Amino acid sequence: MTIKNAFYAQSGGVTAVINSSACGLIQTARKLPDRIGTVFAGRNGIIGALQEELIDTGQESDESIAALRYTPSGAFGSCRYKLKSLEQNRREYERLIEVFEAHDIGYFFYNGGGDSADTCLKVSQLSETLGYPIQAIHIPKTVDNDLPITDNCPGFGSVAKYVAVSTLEASFDVASMAKTSTKVFIVEVMGRHAGWIAAAGGLASSDETHVPVVILFPEIEFDRKNFCRHVDELVHSDGYACVVVSEGVRDRNGKFLSDQGLTDAFGHAQLGGVAPVVASMVKQDLGYKYHWAVADYLQRAARHIASATDVEQAYAVGKAAVKMALDGANSVMPAIIRTSDDPYEWVIEAAKLDEVANVEKMMPRDFITDDGFGITDACRRYLEPLIQGEDYPSYHRGLPSYARMKNVLIGKKLAPFEI
Repeated sequence: MTIKNAFYAQSGGVTAVINSSACGLIQTARKLPDRIGTVFAGRNGIIGALQEELIDTGQESDESIAALRYTPSGAFGSCRYKLKSLEQNRREYERLIEVFEAHDIGYFFYNGGGDSADTCLKVSQLSETLGYPIQAIHIPKTVDNDLPITDNCPGFGSVAKYVAVSTLEASFDVASMAKTSTKVFIVEVMGRHAGWIAAAGGLASSDETHVPVVILFPEIEFDRKNFCRHVDELVHSDGYACVVVSEGVRDRNGKFLSDQGLTDAFGHAQLGGVAPVVASMVKQDLGYKYHWAVADYLQRAARHIASATDVEQAYAVGKAAVKMALDGANSVMPAIIRTSDDPYEWVIEAAKLDEVANVEKMMPRDFITDDGFGITDACRRYLEPLIQGEDYPSYHRGLPSYARMKNVLIGKKLAPFEI
């Protein structure tokens, strides 16, 4: 049996647990030296492949690789770079083949979200389109939780836990000050088209601890009058209100409330700043004192309070990706399939990439209350298992001990390539 090397890369916005997937993949490969050779990590995602900047993960100790499980963000660097079609940019695909041939790479693992699934799908077709034998496996990751087929996306559970905890803790603060000070607290969370992260704010309120939470979902058309009326009712009944708003909330004309008129590297609208927009409405229409915050990178980097379920699943899909590749699979993604809510149980199955790429999974309408401002019991049953458990990193001098890879690049064999 011919032993081939592997290429692994991280893509898109990183998470608290994407390195756990890297850990699962590399540790699994190291246990199978007679089946798979060196795992090269792309420096800054697919760009590392195009520019032949390959990190030799074999230079890292077993202890360093194990520490990835407890370290947030992308240890090898990520990117926002989407391959065009073969017809649009054939030279990129020919370059990938040159690099793969030069370094005897037969396995391609791409760890990312929807756009990354599209990239992986295109790479998986190289054997058919350009005659180079490659097996491409997409490893799911996205805090937005919007990949289809998989029950949930690694990275989401930890963001959901962070948002739920932050909403709960902030509510205690606001409640204590509401009589003479702040009456409305607004927190902006990620979620361009899908409101999964915002929904997690609803977990802050429970039978044991009631919190007057208002959630603004991208799936629900924003109506300023209804929103302000709802907030006003909560302030009168509870003394205060907490608003969790998704960055992707749109008005009746379909325009993002936070649209800045800019686009990112994937051509998506560059969002951010919806919290102050909503806060100004509260001030103008209701006259209440407010505070607002943007969770931004904090929500996706918070490994110190990661969900143990999320960490376990992230590791598991990295491990499963290697086994699928060695079993001959190509153009697939290890998907998490829920088999039971209580107790929470799940398995991993292969999903076809052509059914994953460029498909977004939105919040089902029956997960959102009739008034459009809260989550239903069905949504709570879905979310609660995903935030269960704590998997704390070790601490030193009061701070988490996170790992830094040496990231030793191998020598280049090819001419430079401009992207």
